[in-house]
Amino acid sequence: MKYIDEYRDGDVARRVGEQIHAEAHSDRQYSFMEFCGGHTHAISRYGVTELLPDNVRMVHGPGCPVCVLPIGRIDLAIRLALEHDVMLCTYGDTLRVPASDGLSLTRAKARGADIRMVYSVADALALARAHPGRQVVFFAIGFETTTPPTAVAIAQAAREGLKNFSVLCCHVLTPAAITHILESPEVQQYGTVPLDGFIGPAHVSIIIGYQPYVAFAEGYRKPVVISGFEPLDVIQSILMLVRQVNEGRAEVENEFIRAVDRHGNTKAQALMDQVFEMRPSFEWRGLGEVPSSALAIRPAYAEFDAEHRFGLHYQSVPDNKACECGAILRGVKRPTDCKIFGTVCTPENPVGSCMVSSEGACAAHYTYGRFRDIPVVTA
Repeated sequence: MKYIDEYRDGDVARRVGEQIHAEAHSDRQYSFMEFCGGHTHAISRYGVTELLPDNVRMVHGPGCPVCVLPIGRIDLAIRLALEHDVMLCTYGDTLRVPASDGLSLTRAKARGADIRMVYSVADALALARAHPGRQVVFFAIGFETTTPPTAVAIAQAAREGLKNFSVLCCHVLTPAAITHILESPEVQQYGTVPLDGFIGPAHVSIIIGYQPYVAFAEGYRKPVVISGFEPLDVIQSILMLVRQVNEGRAEVENEFIRAVDRHGNTKAQALMDQVFEMRPSFEWRGLGEVPSSALAIRPAYAEFDAEHRFGLHYQSVPDNKACECGAILRGVKRPTDCKIFGTVCTPENPVGSCMVSSEGACAAHYTYGRFRDIPVVTA
């Protein structure tokens, strides 16, 4: 299949890996953060780190949309379903994220809440049309990739005059989170790791383009390479980052030229701007309050804002003390540094959000990498 098979060629990947070994200076360390959970999944699934020299380290970032949802936001959705008797629609991974009082959306469903898994916001819109006597709420999560469809649905509901459809909006923004990782005093006190560059998210950049990262790269002197999700995309992007560091450059380079350009999808951007506005602040799991990092529904569409319609008020809730998801999302710790990884916390019984989605660092390592941690015993 074009753009898949040729980007999974093991022989080519090994040759690129050999090039990284040849060009990475042995007297220095390289630390690159793959911001997007899709890259984390690809790196673990295809064994990319095994092709890298020991002094090139990949650091997991907070780019998994399920992972960064704070407990308080899940609690809001559960409250809607249990106390306001709405039909709550959301994506499958969100259903299993642990919330307060031992609940999750799945467990709330077991208590009788009408919670439904959907594949898109269009499914929720269809349910609202089919059930005019029920309030249908779409629990919208994700980065800029999934934001345009939510904007389309809200605009469509407004045109149709659907009075029983609303959105619990938890869409977050990529550049603000990267900036926060590097400069926020709050994040610094939690602990961070030195970073030499970033692998930029692919799907997000299809929407916003690579222009938003230019000021970021120049201002913080951190190179960024926008990368596709296939293993050859990722390892080529790592080589590009190594070369930038060696040459003292801090630029935005676009490896994913087959899908990303400088300006992105301007039509989608215009629609998002029409429906959404910036939140002054939003809590991220592992990062705390991040200014101007999330979207809210504009007052012109307030009747489709579930927080406004049902009078919801957000309350922050601390994470499980045994869970290291916050530190893992900041790149401070690896999944295996968590004492409950792979024992109490597994994909079948997740304690933290990083074990829920296949894009989460813990779930990816549990599925593809945990057996590589076992020492080889020779006779």
